[in-house]
Amino acid sequence: MNSKDIDIELYGISSFAQLEKILKEFGSVNSVGKSFGVCKLEFASLDLDFSFPRQDSKVSKGHKGFEVEISPNLDFKTASSRRDFTINSMGYDVKNKTLLDPFDGEKDLKNKILRAVDSDKFQQDPLRVFRAVQFSARFDFDIDKKLFDTCHDMVKNRLIDELPKERIFEELKKLLLKAEKISKGILLLQELGIFKEFHISDENLATLDRAVMLKFTNERQKLVVILALYSHEFLLKKAKTFLNTFTDETALINSILKLIKNKNTIDLDNFTDFDLYMLSREVKIEEFVLLLKAIKKSDTDLSSIKRVEKRAKKLNILNHEAPVLIKGKDLIALGLKPSKEFSSILEKAYIAQLKDVFKTHEDGVNYLKKLLSTYF
Repeated sequence: MNSKDIDIELYGISSFAQLEKILKEFGSVNSVGKSFGVCKLEFASLDLDFSFPRQDSKVSKGHKGFEVEISPNLDFKTASSRRDFTINSMGYDVKNKTLLDPFDGEKDLKNKILRAVDSDKFQQDPLRVFRAVQFSARFDFDIDKKLFDTCHDMVKNRLIDELPKERIFEELKKLLLKAEKISKGILLLQELGIFKEFHISDENLATLDRAVMLKFTNERQKLVVILALYSHEFLLKKAKTFLNTFTDETALINSILKLIKNKNTIDLDNFTDFDLYMLSREVKIEEFVLLLKAIKKSDTDLSSIKRVEKRAKKLNILNHEAPVLIKGKDLIALGLKPSKEFSSILEKAYIAQLKDVFKTHEDGVNYLKKLLSTYF
């Protein structure tokens, strides 16, 4: 598999300033990781990370609680001992054209096994628990027993409580968006004691794996649907509690909860255009359809779901509600001053529009005149 992200560790360069000077000859340099001895360079279509050998020492709680010691002349084995997994501890000596593999990472890569380079150092960064889970699920690797026990102890000792939500969510996203078999990662989380109050059924695990096969427009859409699938068996209050354990993104949470709340809103075998119009006010029907496709229990269900999708597409409300024909400015044009009644009047006009009482703005204004006679 080709990659445009390449990490290059440099030996024998005396200072960061010298590194920046060299790299500036080749393109734009970003020294945002200077405190960690990392310098980024965009060259051609590649994203190159140049770094110095370093050793990390845990000095405080949390993912960033490390003291970094940059040592340009450090030997490769010592420098790579800070890595999380053996498969990530390998290097390639471009001068001698040889693989550098002090911790047998190549063997573990061939056998598809995740193994910690150093169990003690692994425990210094609790985020690595989530990295182990998402790596295992995405690349179908088995976690060796010693690493599993280390991760389990880290969860048991509440080390992951040190992590900010956004860091946890970034790793969970990699699992939910990139794994071909999400259930493998979810089962690992459950076995490790993570989200133990939010275990889901085997049947629901199967829906998550089916969802991977669906066609999503973008990553956000996939994230909304996958998280709605995970939590759709919960009561809304519990679903919200679950989502709040790893994110504070209000818009995302609301989209997921609305999807769960409305999953049974319409009769798939006997729906009207008005039903779809009303549904489009609550959720994006495309997300609703994707959710139901994963949950479906039969080909008959799928056929009904596809009819919903086809009709919503025909009505042009697959990802947004129908455009409003009558607005506040129309009330003002008829001589009304803004008041608390505006919302109620406009809502009645919009419902009438959705019920096909009128189809044009002109007809809508005529409807509005009749409606206003009942108010004033």
